[in-house]
Amino acid sequence: MKNKHVGYIIIAISALILIIVYSFNQALAKIVAESCSHGITCPMTTTLNVQKGVSYSLTALVALAGAIIAFVIKEKPAQQIHIHKTQVTTSKKDSFPSQEEQQKTIDSLANNEEKQIMQEIFKEKGSIYQSTLTTTLGLSKVKITRLLDTLEGKGLVERKRRGMTNVVVLKQ
Repeated sequence: MKNKHVGYIIIAISALILIIVYSFNQALAKIVAESCSHGITCPMTTTLNVQKGVSYSLTALVALAGAIIAFVIKEKPAQQIHIHKTQVTTSKKDSFPSQEEQQKTIDSLANNEEKQIMQEIFKEKGSIYQSTLTTTLGLSKVKITRLLDTLEGKGLVERKRRGMTNVVVLKQ
């Protein structure tokens, strides 16, 4: 909410408080006038005057705070976020392997489970969460970890830590 609106709301609240305080003070003055026989020297009259001064002063302070917020305090301009787009080009060496190269890599593996992992990585365009491999292939976390250790040892994949999980990435 803008400062201006907050200030207006505070001023409106102080106006309501002023109406309530005024009606309360009028009722008290009527009670004091009816019940006190000493006139101006009555202690209730003195207390009533002090109470009026305090209540009107507090109401004025609330209204003043609202006015300061509404009219004096400046709004900070909204921060603008600038996004710069850059185009990344890759050389032929860094490009994703062709279908033939993918099949050649898969065929070079002796273990069927290693082949399944490589197929999933190729299917996901070169990177996949290790937890996704566990779910997709229906293998235990330990089994997937051991198979990825083997594939890392062969220089085919690399694991990168991302928070609480690993991302398995094709090694270029």
